[in-house]
Amino acid sequence: MALSRSHRRDEVNFWPGFVDALSTMLIGIVFLLSVFVLGQFFLSQELTGKDTALDRLNRQISELTDLLALERSSNRQAQESLQLLQSSLTREQAERGRIQDMLSSQASNAPAQLTEAQKALEAEKQLSARAQATVEMVNQQIVAMRRQLAALEEALGASEAKDKESQARISELGSRLNVAMAQRVQELARYRSDFFGRLRQVLGTRPDIRVVGDRFVFQSEVFFDAGQAVLKADGRGELDKLGAIIADLGREMPPDIPWILRVDGHTDNRPIRNNPLYPTNWHLSAGRAIAVVEYLVTKGIPADRIAATGFGDNQPLDVANTDDAWRRNRRIEFKITER
Repeated sequence: MALSRSHRRDEVNFWPGFVDALSTMLIGIVFLLSVFVLGQFFLSQELTGKDTALDRLNRQISELTDLLALERSSNRQAQESLQLLQSSLTREQAERGRIQDMLSSQASNAPAQLTEAQKALEAEKQLSARAQATVEMVNQQIVAMRRQLAALEEALGASEAKDKESQARISELGSRLNVAMAQRVQELARYRSDFFGRLRQVLGTRPDIRVVGDRFVFQSEVFFDAGQAVLKADGRGELDKLGAIIADLGREMPPDIPWILRVDGHTDNRPIRNNPLYPTNWHLSAGRAIAVVEYLVTKGIPADRIAATGFGDNQPLDVANTDDAWRRNRRIEFKITER
């Protein structure tokens, strides 16, 4: 046991030294890599700065090139301007020579030109005298025209005053006319009301006669047979009553009231068939209105105070298609109105 222990002590342990050497070598490698990285970084920074400087130099070269082109263009323009100036100078020198030649020739002809100038001056004086005389005459004409213009303005003012006076009179007459027309309308309304009152007293409360607004409405059956425009005997009796009232009312009305009795014929909307005298509802309504008007004229109503109008089926009172609606729409209307 003692021999073996002494033998182990004599053995050399290389591992610590190897580890130290390996660590030193790694540190050296890391240092070299760090130096290499730093060198690469500074080298890239230097290259970047050189690229920037190179770009700046390229821009400066481009600017210098542009300036050189501008300078060349300016030089060319200056040369062209110089050539133009030289051409102008040559022309001026030639013109100066020509003028000097003309002056030389005119100097020799000065007496003759002076005589001609004096003659021209005399002619100008004569023309000036005539022009002055003409100007004087024109001035006199202007004065006369101003006088005429003043007279016209005075006449225009008087005419405008008369026109204003006429307008005032027209306005006053219009007001009077409106008042008179309003009075006539009121009188006509009063006589119309009187007419309605008398007609109601005479006709009573028959179901086939009614008042619609300002009109008396008679059913057509009161005066006519179906499809006919010849007055029935009973219808003539009713018209006799109506005519007597209208004739009395017409005699009571002042002659200056423009009243008129309008007789309107209306039918239902059923078409007419096989009636050559009245082929349409329009013909039938107009024929019935005319028959009533002609009969009333024979009863003393003046022809210029009565008128007939046919409306056909265009103004129904009831739009339904029933017997009652058709009966209501077949009617004769009497209305006192203005012409």
